[in-house]
Amino acid sequence: MFTAGILTISDKGSRGERQDKSGEAIREILFRTDFRIVNYDIVPDEKELIIEKLIKWADEDGLDVVITTGGTGLTPRDVTPEATLAVVDRIVPGFAEAMRAESLKKTPHAMLSRAVVGTRGKCLIVNLPGSPKAVRECLQVILLALPHAVETLKGQAGECGTSEA
Repeated sequence: MFTAGILTISDKGSRGERQDKSGEAIREILFRTDFRIVNYDIVPDEKELIIEKLIKWADEDGLDVVITTGGTGLTPRDVTPEATLAVVDRIVPGFAEAMRAESLKKTPHAMLSRAVVGTRGKCLIVNLPGSPKAVRECLQVILLALPHAVETLKGQAGECGTSEA
């Protein structure tokens, strides 16, 4: 089992004015996988609060994966990608590219997503959009690659490719 945290970024959600349906969607999907959710929180769209939570969950709590939802669009309050980029050591562009490519099959608005994915130490941090529908679509795209990514980060994966003689 891998450990996971779900971090919802929402001003209204953090004030209790909106139900966290996106976080629930992530929980439902991960429940059927090898990921055990050990941390969950809702924070407002405040860069420093997001940074603090990502660092704590990656460094102190030692989570394998942190999945964020919300704050990846173009509104002035959308700062999740900036917060994520402030804490990651390396970006993993293939995940975000795959999510956007699949979403583009459904809507041209997928081009507006600024979601990023990166690593902090041995933790993979994944930004997902804020809508439950987009969360389901994007998470399904990357779900099969998540365990291998975590195993690789932890030094537990075998060779990614095979060589032929």
